[in-house]
Amino acid sequence: GPLALKRFGQEPNRFAGYVPAATVVLASLLAALPIVSTSGWFPDFGYLALISWRLLRADPWPAWWAAPLGLVNDLFTGYPIGFSIALWSATMLALDLIDRRTMWRDYWIEWMVATVLIALDEWLHWQVASLSGADVPFINIAAARALSDRGLATRSHEGWDITPEGSAVLARRAGPPL
Repeated sequence: GPLALKRFGQEPNRFAGYVPAATVVLASLLAALPIVSTSGWFPDFGYLALISWRLLRADPWPAWWAAPLGLVNDLFTGYPIGFSIALWSATMLALDLIDRRTMWRDYWIEWMVATVLIALDEWLHWQVASLSGADVPFINIAAARALSDRGLATRSHEGWDITPEGSAVLARRAGPPL
């Protein structure tokens, strides 16, 4: 109707350019919610929002926005001050470089770029946690996963439980009692 025709000649809302930054800040604030996780892991929602918006639209994102948004993320998530600032700035620079080097990007390239960036983010989180003295049981998880794939252990609410098949294998390896 007449309302739809009226919208075509209007400019976008003057605050529309700030919507991506505001949603990244709101996503960073999710870390302040009392989320209970049995695994102790949840993604960096602010970083996910940053990547999502940046891959969707590059034009409203000046590269310098990464530093203040990263600082907000560091303050609300408890990461060491400077971690998100450096990571997000490097991410924005890498995405700018990818934009300049590729003539076009399709859906699969976008997903691959996001996958690599998220994996790098999580790996860096593990490295920082390890350097700060946290127990990072990656090897234990990998071993338990290998046992469960072979049917020797199962995942329960308390942790990993040895199955009867796993107990039999352990008994055979232990040998006869002395």
